[in-house]
Amino acid sequence: MFERGLLGVALILIATAASALGSDGLVVSTSPHGVAETADRAESAITERGLGVFARIDHAAGARKAELELPPTELLIFGNPKAGTRLMQCSATVAIDLPLKLLIWEGADGVTQVAYNAPVWLDARHGLGDCAAVLENVEKMLSEIAAAAAE
Repeated sequence: MFERGLLGVALILIATAASALGSDGLVVSTSPHGVAETADRAESAITERGLGVFARIDHAAGARKAELELPPTELLIFGNPKAGTRLMQCSATVAIDLPLKLLIWEGADGVTQVAYNAPVWLDARHGLGDCAAVLENVEKMLSEIAAAAAE
């Protein structure tokens, strides 16, 4: 009976992880705050961890300049050049997905969404080999940043 209970818990955890990680490699969560406040919170969480924010792109502002409409949508580009360079030394193609990115947007239902590329997806895409060992720490950090943005 105990083994069956553990199996049930494991299946629930796998199903939960699968729903958070889409087939496109994105981990998506929601925030109770608006896009700008969520992005501000994420930016603070990033800098508190000693990472650099290289850019904050307001896609909705760009759309307005082009006389188009887009719900609030911001992209934070951030990272640590020392860690990123080590990954690029293992596989040059990972540079297309670095620095790290956090996308924050208002969904059609008005709910703020937060998304990032799952590090396991980066390994699958770029074959990072032994370098993939650091991705567990990257996943933990990204998860913490997304959670801090939505607190």
